[in-house]
Amino acid sequence: MKKYDAIIIGSGQAGTPLARRLAKAGWQVAIIEQKWPGGTCVNVGCTPTKTMVASAKMAYQARRSNEYGVGTGEVTVDMSAIIDRKAQVVSSFRHGSEKSLTSVPGIDLIYGAASFTADKIIMVNLNNGGSETLTAERIFINAGCSPSIPTIQGLEDIPYLTSETIMELKEVPGHLLIVGAGYIAMEFGQMYRRFGSKVTILEHAEQLLIKEDEDIAREILKIFTEEDIAIHTKAEVKEIKKADKGLRASIKLADKEITMDCTHVLVGAGRTPNTAHLGLEHTKIAIDDKGYIQVNDKLETAVDGVYALGDVKGGPAFTHISYNDYIVVCKNILDGKDISIAGRQVPYCMFTDPELGRLGMTEREARKKGLNVKVAILPMSHVARGIETEATKGLMKAVVDADTKQILGVAILGEQGGEIMSVLQMAMMGGIGYDAIRENIFAHPTFAESLNNLFMTLDK
Repeated sequence: MKKYDAIIIGSGQAGTPLARRLAKAGWQVAIIEQKWPGGTCVNVGCTPTKTMVASAKMAYQARRSNEYGVGTGEVTVDMSAIIDRKAQVVSSFRHGSEKSLTSVPGIDLIYGAASFTADKIIMVNLNNGGSETLTAERIFINAGCSPSIPTIQGLEDIPYLTSETIMELKEVPGHLLIVGAGYIAMEFGQMYRRFGSKVTILEHAEQLLIKEDEDIAREILKIFTEEDIAIHTKAEVKEIKKADKGLRASIKLADKEITMDCTHVLVGAGRTPNTAHLGLEHTKIAIDDKGYIQVNDKLETAVDGVYALGDVKGGPAFTHISYNDYIVVCKNILDGKDISIAGRQVPYCMFTDPELGRLGMTEREARKKGLNVKVAILPMSHVARGIETEATKGLMKAVVDADTKQILGVAILGEQGGEIMSVLQMAMMGGIGYDAIRENIFAHPTFAESLNNLFMTLDK
């Protein structure tokens, strides 16, 4: 049995920087990766999807070129070239992640599948054959999640797609049926519509994007409808089977049942933590009914010295949250701090076009808490930079405390929505009230400049 100072399971956006930081502090570190360095984000998440989203936007913009007085001729989509470009970007990032680990003394990068045989003992089934047994006083689990596959009659009998496998498809689906309407599903839906597919999205809930305010959800629905993307809420897929020319789905829509033919099915029904094969039953580590590892506000599990970071612990499943988990753990362990994840900011973006940047409370949440709030709303059609660039879809929204003038939450659905949201995030971090932003000098003409106008609406 080989002893280390620390063992890290998974080389995602928490595991990789954690290994480097611990090794540079003089620790002997083993980091175990089952497939590729970089985790979900680099390999099957953020990096490949946003690369393909960029290709889809280029196709969309090219078709709109006449609106700008520019002629382009026929616009064609070469999926093989798009997939190849995506693969090149992913490969570059992946190799960068691997090099960042192998270039630091004190790190052993081990390729294989890790499982616990006791609280502090890990067995690794090596990818190249054989096994190793490791132990350490500190163990960090950064094993991530995988696409969830719902129980639908006939689904296992068809070649369904997931958010990972669809990005290897070198053809444009004739009719893509998407089961689920979360943020990832919405990105893929718009992407493939712009590549040329007919797209239908099915959402089980009554409202699209149930975590967002109704006005934001309505605006997104409007944008998608204008691109001829069909979205059905209160929809339940009862069965999918092979048909003469593709696939046929039996769907319950509210109080009626319909059948729908399609060529491809994308399952976008959430994600499942990669804990089933970690051997946690051999430890005192607790998991919830969905398989997520239970941690306290310091990311500690029920076993002293064992931590869980990133998506595998549940909560917000975002790359930047995983990275912040690494920071919290490092500051507490190496710097002697007492930092908690409780109450931290959780910004996020949905990279549709226009994109949605979100932070803090929704209006619904603020009113449910009985807070005395004001709500500022500015359509992007009233934003000078948006008009000049033909980017007028969406709206800016901010929820503020009427008494303290502090910003409680923002939703920026518009061109560069994530960047504009980040400006307001900095204001929230610094306790800057909306009245100061309203009167601030922003460079003209920028999208951020319209934050003046957004908060001026509160004076009406």
